Amino acid sequence: MALLPILEYPDQRLRTVAQPVAQVDDRVRQIIDDMFDTMYDAPGIGLAATQVNIHERIITIDVSEDKSEPLVFINPEITVLEGDPESMQEGCLSVPGFYEEVTRIEHCLVKALDRDGNEFEMECRGLLAVCIQHEVDHLEGKLMVDYISPLKRKRIKDKLDKKHKLEARRQ
Repeated sequence: MALLPILEYPDQRLRTVAQPVAQVDDRVRQIIDDMFDTMYDAPGIGLAATQVNIHERIITIDVSEDKSEPLVFINPEITVLEGDPESMQEGCLSVPGFYEEVTRIEHCLVKALDRDGNEFEMECRGLLAVCIQHEVDHLEGKLMVDYISPLKRKRIKDKLDKKHKLEARRQ
């Protein structure tokens, strides 16, 4: 198992649309294991393969307090079930240090494959519903900053560009 480098905004590779996983095999399961290690180490509650520069439709999530409920979604498809859109503060491992208000539906159905390639459906509510939508956005090349004003987005981009330049100088 390995910790994978997480791409940070404004890296253009985050805009890549992920391709469906054709076959769930040991290679894909290794990616999943590495993604969980990376997500837990970051620490985060969700990670899309796009964020670690793997452009396949794979998501890992664990919204439990004690990291005891790992969920895998391969080739996820979301259907909105009910409810009004709700706003919630979101953070993102690819936009570190920033939290912004994002509006999403709070109840959805997800169809996906599990780590063994078996199809399943799961109703998601609350934080889990928000998290799965956030991660599916990553697979589509969309980021939480796309939901905020251009001025806020530019401010975040400028701060992260400055951070990346400082890090590059230190190396």
